[in-house]
Amino acid sequence: MKYISLIALLLVYLGTPLSAQEPEQEVLDDEVEMTREAEVDEEALDENSLDAEIETLKKEVLSLNRDLFILEEDLLFPSNTQFSVFLSMDAGALFSLDSIQLKIDDKNIANHLYTERELAALKRGGVQHLYIGNLSSGKHEVVIIFTGIGPKGRDYRLGQSVVIQKSTEPQFVEFRIADDTGKEQPQFDARIWE
Repeated sequence: MKYISLIALLLVYLGTPLSAQEPEQEVLDDEVEMTREAEVDEEALDENSLDAEIETLKKEVLSLNRDLFILEEDLLFPSNTQFSVFLSMDAGALFSLDSIQLKIDDKNIANHLYTERELAALKRGGVQHLYIGNLSSGKHEVVIIFTGIGPKGRDYRLGQSVVIQKSTEPQFVEFRIADDTGKEQPQFDARIWE
């Protein structure tokens, strides 16, 4: 009888954990799933923070690059000797620019052949930076030779000269191509800025 009671208790005991084990297994499965989700969330957060760090580093590199460019320009072209030449175009219906040649004190400084895209940008109001360099104080002659197609489809070549007095301040010269509708000829002007 003692054995029958033990067997009965054992059967009851064994029967109870089987039905109770299913909810425990579900709880364990839920805990494992929550742990996996937490790990995935942590990985996503790590990826997001890494992307944010990369973007921050990119911005810092761009800023540093800009600062280095400014420093390089200041070192290579100190303000007391800095000299720049620009080209702009207004309308351009009477003259189609093919190329330019820039000389300073009879020394060839720059040559440029123009593409359709560059000409379109100039006609829309763009300004081209032809030259930046150092120039000592004193008088200098700047000559630019324009080559292109003029009125009535004729080849056109014209030089524009300007004598500048370079001081210790930065100096800028702008050559401008415009249409002179009264004469039906292109007009070439030079402006000096300090």
